[in-house]
Amino acid sequence: MRSKKDIDYVYKQNLEESIIEYLSKEKKLELRQAMDIYYQSRLAKQIEQGTYGIENMDYKYLAQDLIENEPELFEDIV
Repeated sequence: MRSKKDIDYVYKQNLEESIIEYLSKEKKLELRQAMDIYYQSRLAKQIEQGTYGIENMDYKYLAQDLIENEPELFEDIV
């Protein structure tokens, strides 16, 4: 049986993957670009730290929040 810590780790990985894929589709980015943007974001740090239980929210909501609240991350995209 897996520990809660292991399950939380896998859940966060899946959440991050879903956010990155969604960003890629929504902003028409290559996956690598979406990944770079995500891992530079405050959102990634909040999910990693489990801040405010944010990791329990829907990935689409979180991705849209990142797009709206961290637009500077998308400025230099070619």
